[in-house]
Amino acid sequence: FQRCKKGIFFLPQKLLIPNNNSIIVACEESGKNLFNIPNNLLQNVTKLSLKNNKITLEDHDKEILGRFINLTELHLNENNITVLYNCSFYNLKKLRTLDISNNCISTVHKAAFAGLNQLSVLNLSHNKIAQLDSDPFTSLESLRVLNLQYNFLKYFHIKSSFKLIKIVLAGNPWNCSCDLLDLQTWLTVSNVTLENESNTTCDFPNMEKISIKMAAIQPADCKTEKTSLENTVTSTAAVNLRSSALITALTPNNFTGNNGTHTAGVLGFVLSTTLLIFTAVKCPAWYHYLMSYRHRRLEENYSEMFEQEFSADMNSSPVSATSSEEPVVIFEKVHAFGDEEDGFIEDKYIDTCVNEEH
Repeated sequence: FQRCKKGIFFLPQKLLIPNNNSIIVACEESGKNLFNIPNNLLQNVTKLSLKNNKITLEDHDKEILGRFINLTELHLNENNITVLYNCSFYNLKKLRTLDISNNCISTVHKAAFAGLNQLSVLNLSHNKIAQLDSDPFTSLESLRVLNLQYNFLKYFHIKSSFKLIKIVLAGNPWNCSCDLLDLQTWLTVSNVTLENESNTTCDFPNMEKISIKMAAIQPADCKTEKTSLENTVTSTAAVNLRSSALITALTPNNFTGNNGTHTAGVLGFVLSTTLLIFTAVKCPAWYHYLMSYRHRRLEENYSEMFEQEFSADMNSSPVSATSSEEPVVIFEKVHAFGDEEDGFIEDKYIDTCVNEEH
């Protein structure tokens, strides 16, 4: 008889496997309302079932799991696990089957399965995973079966070098757009078997329930979309780089010397340059308006032209005999006011209120 717990004869079986002459020690700890992994299990256990409990797989649980270096099969399904942190199963180098289905897992860290060099079957089905790529699985050189069905996956970025025998992806709300192209290509080119393919269908952009392998995703359209996105990102990065350079120039460490006036001048120049760059990038119409504005010097023949035009207008208009001298008087006032000008025009309109006061 092989004991599963210390002091308890639990499992009356001592199985000899002809291939490697190893002993299977199975422990059944399911449905016991456990919040943590028991620490009184024998360390030579090879098959451990902890399903249908309330285990969250916190640091304390990971520490206990690390003691079972002979473990080849682990069932943690139907628990309360929400996050798979890095190195959650690091010491289980002989583990071949891992079942963590039917939990509440929403986040899988990149190195969550680090150290599982012998793992061949991984079940992550019936969780709440919405974003995932192949990075957490690339280090699993022996992985052959991956079950991701019934999660919240809309896309699954996968590297072409990723190798499996079988993958299960049914029951996810797949978005058959350019984001799914690499998965579709991988499913077509590799020898992997897509289990339950008839239920592995597109939910978006249409509801026709087409298999993700058969969805019409055009690589040429995706390349165009990717190029457009890259150009937008490059343009934004250039603007950010200029802004960062100007901000760096504004830092106190970049101002040296004791001359406060010089420092204020440099600061004003940098601020005005920043404003011009921002205006040129974000508001090109305002930028051109500001750059095109300038003072114009009064032309020397302007008064003569004004006198001729004014005289022509007065001659063409009917004037009574009693007011025949008024045009001359009015012109003299205007002409006299013009001599007092400084030669620059600030506005195209003349303030008549000022003339009347003279």
